[in-house]
Amino acid sequence: MLRLISIYDKIKIMLNHNQDGASTGLVVSVVCLSILSIGLVIFAVWAYGGKQDNKNNVDTKVTAAVNVAVSKQASVDSAKYAQASKFPLDTYNGPEAYGSIVMQYPKSWSAYLNSYTSASGGNNSTSVVDAYFNPEIVPSVANQSSIFAVRLQVLNQSYTQSLQTIQQAQGVTAVAYTLPKLPGVVGVEATGPIAGQDSTSETMVILPIRSETLEVWTDGTQYLSDFNNIILPNLSFSP
Repeated sequence: MLRLISIYDKIKIMLNHNQDGASTGLVVSVVCLSILSIGLVIFAVWAYGGKQDNKNNVDTKVTAAVNVAVSKQASVDSAKYAQASKFPLDTYNGPEAYGSIVMQYPKSWSAYLNSYTSASGGNNSTSVVDAYFNPEIVPSVANQSSIFAVRLQVLNQSYTQSLQTIQQAQGVTAVAYTLPKLPGVVGVEATGPIAGQDSTSETMVILPIRSETLEVWTDGTQYLSDFNNIILPNLSFSP
């Protein structure tokens, strides 16, 4: 405001003292230049303010993008570490009397083994081999609602009997299946609520093993990739 008053005063003085016949056009030119100068100053202030706003917006966007990238990289690194921690694989060796089962599983998993369940006792009265596998800690095997990464059982019943039980379960589908290491032994792979309609959907492989039945499965889908890519390709036994 002080700047405007100062210019106005100068113009007034020039008009009052324009006694020597100077051209009125000169005065007009001065006025125009003064107005132009004021406009340039206002534009410069506006442009600077806009530049600062853009800079602040860009900085905010860059910071947000960096945070997202760091978060994604942390997730990738965590997944790589989790995968790497599974190797080299640990090995479960079943009793010779029941087919000398060999099953490899991630070393970051724990195992609970009940290899000689009595035919008249235990959680399953027909199981003679019972093994539980799970990352870090194995949940309570006595809790009916416990979820396990992998279960393995040898049942003291024929393959035909076991297959009939699976076929009677509602909502379960079954297809022929052979282990990569035992292509000569044909069984089935079943998916669905095998333990009943209220149970978690399972993926189970059922195979004849001598006069008994081998069942190996995973609860739900969380560990299905490990089941398909680690457990089944590294499972074998003596037929």
